[in-house]
Amino acid sequence: MSASKVSFAKALNTALADAMETSREVVVFGEDVGTLGGVFRITDGLTARFGRERCFDTPLAESGIIGTAVGMAMNGMRPVAEMQFDAFAYPAFEQVASHVAKMHNRTRGRLTMPMVIRIPYGGGVGGVEHHCDSSESYYAHTPGLKVFTPASVRDAYVMLREAIDSPDPVVFFEPKRLYWSTAQLDLDELRSQYENGSLPRREGHAVVAREGTDATLISYGPSVPVCLAAAEDAAKEGMAVEVVDLGSVVPYDDETVAASVRKTGRAVVVAESQGFASVASEIVARTQERCFHSLAAPVLRVTGFDIPYPSPSFEHHHIPSSERILDALDDLQWED
Repeated sequence: MSASKVSFAKALNTALADAMETSREVVVFGEDVGTLGGVFRITDGLTARFGRERCFDTPLAESGIIGTAVGMAMNGMRPVAEMQFDAFAYPAFEQVASHVAKMHNRTRGRLTMPMVIRIPYGGGVGGVEHHCDSSESYYAHTPGLKVFTPASVRDAYVMLREAIDSPDPVVFFEPKRLYWSTAQLDLDELRSQYENGSLPRREGHAVVAREGTDATLISYGPSVPVCLAAAEDAAKEGMAVEVVDLGSVVPYDDETVAASVRKTGRAVVVAESQGFASVASEIVARTQERCFHSLAAPVLRVTGFDIPYPSPSFEHHHIPSSERILDALDDLQWED
């Protein structure tokens, strides 16, 4: 076993293959996931390896895809349904909110919904509206759903395996612009550690991606690498910035976030989604409630603007950047 350069996309593909190898109950389906291997090739090779009954294409009908997944989950299977792009999932939202999220409660625990809804999301790839939405707040606001969004190659593998093994429905947001990011990783060793239970859980557990003492950046998904870059830039100016990667948006890890903010006394929440009534605004509220007496300044936000996703020529203004994060850090009332 040895480490090699592994892409985010390869980690997801391997997680799917390993889950399907482990259990015949796992089936993968969606638009173009079979013969084509997915628009982003995340399901490449799965149909050839496991057959058309376990990885197959569906009609272009998102509500039908999720309705089918609900029926499968009710009957003991573990469906993994892909929505081809973030905003393409909206026609299925009624199924998700009314049935996926509520079935376990509605049946008083007699039926579970062990299913995963994979959603490639976010901008930074030169796409247009309906291809670049950050829609996590809709799902995070819906009781009964778990919401994951990995930011590293390692977490792409681990969190997708956790999602598929979960007895509860998971909406799994995959940052499109991270698909081609790479890291040195031993996938064989990671698989072994996951399957023997020696890996720390990521569901409900944030991680400190970079240690610091002066301020905390709290983020998830595609904005985590931007926060790490901003922390690196801040270090050149003599500021030690800590970065917390949530990974699991729901369930949310109050303990790790609060511990970091109490240590540093200042915090900025960074997310690509628009800021109003968002996951970011909820993080700000929870952090100020729990850390009020440790804060030297109000918790700030750096988010996308409250507009429909802009054209490719303007998206670099919309997506949080290191420069915008550094500006927010400068605004954290450093003068006595």
